[in-house]
Order: sequence, then C-alpha cells, then structure tokens
Amino acid sequence: MTAESSPIRFDTKIAVLLREDLAGWQRLNVTAFLVSGLGTRSPEVIGEPYRDADETEYLSMFRQPVLIFEGSGEVVTRAHSRAVERNTAVSVFTSELFGTGNDRDNRAAVRAVPREKLDPVGVGVYGPRNVVDKIVKGARMHR
Repeated sequence: MTAESSPIRFDTKIAVLLREDLAGWQRLNVTAFLVSGLGTRSPEVIGEPYRDADETEYLSMFRQPVLIFEGSGEVVTRAHSRAVERNTAVSVFTSELFGTGNDRDNRAAVRAVPREKLDPVGVGVYGPRNVVDKIVKGARMHR
C-alpha cells in the first residue's frame, strides 16, 4: 500500500447528535444548520476546493467524515452540557428555531434562554476524537 492509497486516520472527530423524535425533514434541516458553523470556528476541518476533469471548481467541504448520532432529549441535553463544559467547538439547534425563519431570529431565540434551560434538539461538535466520544456517550449511530 502506498502513502497515497493508505487510509487516512484522523485524531479529530465531527459528530452531529440529533434528538430521536425529530421528523425526517427536521433531521436533515437541523444537521445542515449544525454543520454549517463548525468550519467557522475550526477552519482546519475544511479541505481544499474540488475540481472535476474539466477544471470546474466546486466548494470546499469537510476533510473528514461527519458521524451522525441520535438519542433521547436527555442524551442530547447532556451532550450539549458536556461540549460546553469542555470548551469544544459546538453548534446548537433548539426547538424554538423551528418557529423562526432567519439567522437574526434564530440567534435571538437562543439568546433569550439561559444555557441550562435550552431545549436542544441537536448539537454539532468538532474536536479531539476521545473528547467527542465522551460528549456523545449514550447516543447511538443514526439509522
């Protein structure tokens, strides 16, 4: 196996944890919102731009897989607390955001609630593999 064909191992992990009772469209929407912020805090997670054989350039994407987990509301809330306590790159989507329609109102909805009273339906985290594993402990891989 050559260096170019050997598997790439990452010492970091990107994980999204969703509350298990979300509808399909909600899962997709929440996931998209959660991962959109991770590269802003941790730009090293973004790879190089893509090009096809005709030299058409495409946007850069994450340089590593995104693992999607699910769990009860309690598991998501506990993961949110763990991520904040560990000062990990974390994004949050609360239940209130289903009733808003833009970034300004989203930020205001989160801002209006103290951290311990937030109702997170999803969290996105990026950090060292072992730290992220501890944050999502109790969750299961999304099916």
